[in-house]
Amino acid sequence: MKIALFGASGTIGQRIAQEALRRGHQVTAIVRDPAGVQISDPQLTVTQGNVLDPANVAQVAAGHDVVVSAISPRGQSLQAVPDAAHSLLDGVKRAGVKRLVIVGGAGSLEVAPGLRLADTPDFPAAWKGIAQAHHEALDVYRQNSDVDWAYASPAAFIAPGERTGTYRLGTDQLVTDEKGESRISAEDFAVALLDEIEQPRFSRQRFTAAY
Repeated sequence: MKIALFGASGTIGQRIAQEALRRGHQVTAIVRDPAGVQISDPQLTVTQGNVLDPANVAQVAAGHDVVVSAISPRGQSLQAVPDAAHSLLDGVKRAGVKRLVIVGGAGSLEVAPGLRLADTPDFPAAWKGIAQAHHEALDVYRQNSDVDWAYASPAAFIAPGERTGTYRLGTDQLVTDEKGESRISAEDFAVALLDEIEQPRFSRQRFTAAY
């Protein structure tokens, strides 16, 4: 499978690229600065691209089976997150790519009916802005019916760690363990995302993965 990956130099993006290559897929890493990609593999192509430019998205996405976005707004306004959603949907449609998978945020997951994680008292104030930006992007995707998209929200806590190959899935509710904790390694989140790419279960909807 040919996978176009935006944001391949980030913490999650790198692990998505590594997991895809591990499974034998061809990966085009699309980044603002190609020097930031630390992975080398015969099946990996690194190219510069602009996720906020629909024409550029269409150009670099053409010929791929799926487009994956693992972007972060580093050095940019948080408005870049919902703006990227519009651009990706437009560009992917122009390119004729059938599938779009987006790495989103956990803040919009529900911890109780009608109560988002981002609205709970213990949610860090420093994360509220990016959580809202991802929520706005999710709304953009939900209003689109032209592209077969899936929006992947991680657990509340995600960090580099071990690849166990195990996880549990949910949709719009935060997945927690027996201790009430919601966590996953970036490696296992990448496993969940590649599993969704290879065997789609979520069409035009959000899913989440946690231990």
